[in-house]
Amino acid sequence: MLKKIFTLTLALVTTFLTGLGAMTAVQAATGDTLKAIKDHGALLCTGHNGTYLGFAEVDDKGAWKGFDIELCKALATAVLGAPDKLKIIPISWAQRFPSIQSGDIDVIIKVTGWTMGRDTELGLQFSRPYFLGSTQLMAHKEIGAKSAKDLDGATVCGSAGTSTERIAADYLSNLGVKFDMVTFEKTEEMRSAYFAGRCDAFAGWGPNLAIVRMKAPAPDKHIILPDVMAVEPESAAMRQGDDNWVDILNWLFSALLIAEQYGITSANVDEHRDKASNPTIERLLGKTPGIGDRLGLSNDWAYKVIKHVGNYKEIYDRTLGAGSPYKLARGPNALITDGGVMYPLILD
Repeated sequence: MLKKIFTLTLALVTTFLTGLGAMTAVQAATGDTLKAIKDHGALLCTGHNGTYLGFAEVDDKGAWKGFDIELCKALATAVLGAPDKLKIIPISWAQRFPSIQSGDIDVIIKVTGWTMGRDTELGLQFSRPYFLGSTQLMAHKEIGAKSAKDLDGATVCGSAGTSTERIAADYLSNLGVKFDMVTFEKTEEMRSAYFAGRCDAFAGWGPNLAIVRMKAPAPDKHIILPDVMAVEPESAAMRQGDDNWVDILNWLFSALLIAEQYGITSANVDEHRDKASNPTIERLLGKTPGIGDRLGLSNDWAYKVIKHVGNYKEIYDRTLGAGSPYKLARGPNALITDGGVMYPLILD
């Protein structure tokens, strides 16, 4: 009898310790991200396994650039004080979620749509959206398609492991269109397949499609179809269980928009800080303490971000807009006061 009791007790203790170990692993994976970043001295942020024009690409000198890369730099500056405290990890679309779950990266800033499945099934939390774009189709003009319903029997290229692939498949199926979807891990391979004629159409994210078409050898031979299959909010994605880390991302994006709203740029931020009399600006630039203490950051974190990286408009202009090769209009990503949908949260 005593032997049975001992065996049972040992089994219960083993089960308890195993569960405790699993729980500890989960806590380690979803705990204090900020502390971990400070401990290893660099932010681990997403790049791309190749080139995603305008958002994550490598220049002629081997340096990363693009809208998402600039946001990674802004986050590194907010947390560690300088944009060079950043390590870009090149990963594919499909690999971004396993990478955040395993702790190989600290955050996903990689035009990632906030979907219900990702929010509820993958152990992720999302920031407020930092960019808005539509999911559309580009087609060879020679096939004569005027809209998606004209793609019956077509072969459609898509990126593996993305919401774009699912959105396009659902949309075409709902139209009763018969199609073959061919997916690719690398964006370059998909672009090459499309331009080589292996695909009749190319399912993609509207802003990137516009850039791809612009960079094509003969842009006029391609048409972006008018169908808006979905309007997708792009957000930063993080592991669940670290609300402070989500707060940091939300207030970083708001700080970039507040700075644009008040005309505070990398060139004039010192002047604004020295002469600030507006309570919001005083808080934003750390003249009045508080915005850092609440997040576990320095009180001048937003000042440093604006000084080193700029406001939202500056980032947009040099990566996608007037100062870039792509000249994309802001559209819905303009401030709400300028006809867009972007707005900052209230900094009180």
